[in-house]
Amino acid sequence: MALASRLRGPIPLAAILALAATIGASPARADRCDDSAKELANQIDRLKVNFKAANTVYLTHPLAKELSVACRGDKFAIELYAKGDRKPKPEFISLVGAMAALVFSVTKDDTTTGASRCLKRMGLLRGDKVSMRFRRLTLECQRNKTEAWIAITRGKDE
Repeated sequence: MALASRLRGPIPLAAILALAATIGASPARADRCDDSAKELANQIDRLKVNFKAANTVYLTHPLAKELSVACRGDKFAIELYAKGDRKPKPEFISLVGAMAALVFSVTKDDTTTGASRCLKRMGLLRGDKVSMRFRRLTLECQRNKTEAWIAITRGKDE
Protein backbone atom coordinates (compact mmCIF):
# COMPACT_ATOMS: atom_id res chain seq x y z
CA MET A 1 0.00 0.00 0.00
CA ALA A 2 2.86 2.37 0.80
CA LEU A 3 4.38 1.75 -2.64
CA ALA A 4 1.10 2.57 -4.39
CA SER A 5 0.77 5.86 -2.52
CA ARG A 6 4.31 6.86 -3.58
CA LEU A 7 3.66 6.21 -7.28
CA ARG A 8 0.47 8.25 -7.36
CA GLY A 9 2.21 11.53 -6.67
CA PRO A 10 2.71 14.09 -9.44
CA ILE A 11 6.52 13.82 -9.62
CA PRO A 12 6.88 10.09 -10.47
CA LEU A 13 4.08 10.32 -13.03
CA ALA A 14 5.70 13.37 -14.65
CA ALA A 15 9.08 11.61 -14.75
CA ILE A 16 7.58 8.54 -16.38
CA LEU A 17 5.78 10.66 -18.98
CA ALA A 18 8.94 12.64 -19.75
CA LEU A 19 10.94 9.44 -20.18
CA ALA A 20 8.29 7.95 -22.47
CA ALA A 21 8.16 11.13 -24.56
CA THR A 22 11.94 11.18 -24.90
CA ILE A 23 12.15 7.57 -25.99
CA GLY A 24 9.22 7.86 -28.37
CA ALA A 25 10.33 11.16 -29.93
CA SER A 26 13.89 10.15 -30.88
CA PRO A 27 13.69 8.18 -34.13
CA ALA A 28 16.42 5.76 -35.08
CA ARG A 29 18.54 7.67 -37.59
CA ALA A 30 21.36 6.41 -39.76
CA ASP A 31 24.64 8.26 -40.00
CA ARG A 32 24.97 10.91 -42.72
CA CYS A 33 27.88 8.99 -44.23
CA ASP A 34 25.73 5.89 -44.53
CA ASP A 35 22.96 7.91 -46.17
CA SER A 36 25.39 9.54 -48.61
CA ALA A 37 27.03 6.22 -49.49
CA LYS A 38 23.69 4.50 -50.11
CA GLU A 39 22.49 7.41 -52.23
CA LEU A 40 25.73 7.30 -54.25
CA ALA A 41 25.41 3.54 -54.78
CA ASN A 42 21.80 3.95 -55.94
CA GLN A 43 22.51 6.86 -58.30
CA ILE A 44 25.85 5.89 -59.92
CA ASP A 45 26.25 2.76 -62.06
CA ARG A 46 28.75 0.11 -60.91
CA LEU A 47 29.41 1.91 -57.61
CA LYS A 48 29.18 -0.36 -54.57
CA VAL A 49 29.45 0.21 -50.83
CA ASN A 50 32.41 -1.84 -49.62
CA PHE A 51 32.60 -1.42 -45.81
CA LYS A 52 32.44 1.15 -43.02
CA ALA A 53 35.22 1.92 -40.56
CA ALA A 54 34.81 4.60 -37.86
CA ASN A 55 33.26 7.59 -39.64
CA THR A 56 34.39 6.58 -43.15
CA VAL A 57 32.47 4.56 -45.74
CA TYR A 58 34.66 2.92 -48.38
CA LEU A 59 33.28 2.44 -51.89
CA THR A 60 34.41 0.56 -55.00
CA HIS A 61 34.14 1.43 -58.70
CA PRO A 62 36.05 0.07 -61.72
CA LEU A 63 37.34 3.53 -62.73
CA ALA A 64 38.90 4.34 -59.33
CA LYS A 65 41.54 2.68 -57.20
CA GLU A 66 40.05 4.02 -53.94
CA LEU A 67 36.85 5.87 -53.04
CA SER A 68 35.55 6.96 -49.66
CA VAL A 69 33.09 9.30 -47.96
CA ALA A 70 34.04 10.55 -44.48
CA CYS A 71 31.99 12.57 -41.99
CA ARG A 72 32.73 14.78 -39.00
CA GLY A 73 36.43 15.42 -39.15
CA ASP A 74 38.27 18.08 -37.17
CA LYS A 75 38.02 20.72 -39.89
CA PHE A 76 35.30 19.43 -42.21
CA ALA A 77 31.71 18.27 -42.11
CA ILE A 78 32.00 15.78 -44.97
CA GLU A 79 34.82 14.66 -47.27
CA LEU A 80 34.91 12.81 -50.58
CA TYR A 81 38.19 11.06 -51.45
CA ALA A 82 39.04 9.45 -54.80
CA LYS A 83 42.26 7.93 -56.12
CA GLY A 84 43.00 7.05 -59.73
CA ASP A 85 45.78 6.92 -62.31
CA ARG A 86 48.48 9.59 -62.48
CA LYS A 87 46.96 10.98 -65.67
CA PRO A 88 43.24 10.94 -64.80
CA LYS A 89 40.91 9.98 -67.61
CA PRO A 90 37.83 12.07 -68.38
CA GLU A 91 35.65 9.18 -67.12
CA PHE A 92 37.35 9.33 -63.71
CA ILE A 93 36.89 13.10 -63.52
CA SER A 94 33.23 12.68 -64.49
CA LEU A 95 32.79 10.03 -61.77
CA VAL A 96 34.32 12.33 -59.14
CA GLY A 97 32.12 15.21 -60.33
CA ALA A 98 28.96 13.09 -60.17
CA MET A 99 29.79 11.82 -56.68
CA ALA A 100 30.64 15.29 -55.39
CA ALA A 101 27.41 16.68 -56.85
CA LEU A 102 25.36 14.15 -54.89
CA VAL A 103 27.33 14.45 -51.65
CA PHE A 104 27.57 18.24 -51.53
CA SER A 105 24.29 19.16 -53.29
CA VAL A 106 26.04 21.22 -55.96
CA THR A 107 25.47 20.94 -59.71
CA LYS A 108 27.40 18.24 -61.53
CA ASP A 109 28.85 20.76 -63.98
CA ASP A 110 30.38 22.81 -61.15
CA THR A 111 31.87 19.84 -59.31
CA THR A 112 33.23 18.30 -62.51
CA THR A 113 34.81 21.63 -63.47
CA GLY A 114 36.39 22.01 -60.02
CA ALA A 115 37.76 18.45 -59.98
CA SER A 116 39.10 18.83 -63.51
CA ARG A 117 40.85 22.12 -62.72
CA CYS A 118 42.41 20.74 -59.56
CA LEU A 119 43.66 17.52 -61.17
CA LYS A 120 44.97 19.27 -64.29
CA ARG A 121 46.86 22.01 -62.38
CA MET A 122 49.36 19.53 -61.01
CA GLY A 123 52.52 19.55 -63.05
CA LEU A 124 55.95 21.02 -63.56
CA LEU A 125 55.03 24.61 -62.67
CA ARG A 126 52.69 24.07 -59.71
CA GLY A 127 54.13 20.86 -58.32
CA ASP A 128 52.53 17.62 -57.23
CA LYS A 129 50.23 19.11 -54.59
CA VAL A 130 47.51 21.64 -55.40
CA SER A 131 44.91 23.16 -53.06
CA MET A 132 42.09 25.35 -54.27
CA ARG A 133 38.61 26.63 -53.43
CA PHE A 134 35.77 26.29 -55.89
CA ARG A 135 32.06 26.94 -55.23
CA ARG A 136 32.43 26.79 -51.42
CA LEU A 137 34.31 23.50 -51.67
CA THR A 138 37.95 22.89 -50.77
CA LEU A 139 39.75 20.69 -53.27
CA GLU A 140 43.16 19.18 -52.55
CA CYS A 141 44.89 17.20 -55.28
CA GLN A 142 48.13 15.24 -55.04
CA ARG A 143 50.03 12.79 -57.14
CA ASN A 144 53.04 10.54 -57.05
CA LYS A 145 54.74 8.51 -59.79
CA THR A 146 51.82 6.16 -60.37
CA GLU A 147 48.65 7.66 -58.82
CA ALA A 148 46.72 10.89 -58.40
CA TRP A 149 44.10 11.56 -55.73
CA ILE A 150 41.63 14.26 -54.85
CA ALA A 151 39.96 15.13 -51.56
CA ILE A 152 36.92 17.40 -51.71
CA THR A 153 35.66 18.83 -48.43
CA ARG A 154 33.16 21.33 -47.16
CA GLY A 155 33.96 23.12 -43.92
CA LYS A 156 31.85 22.78 -40.81
CA ASP A 157 30.68 26.39 -40.98
CA GLU A 158 29.52 26.26 -44.64
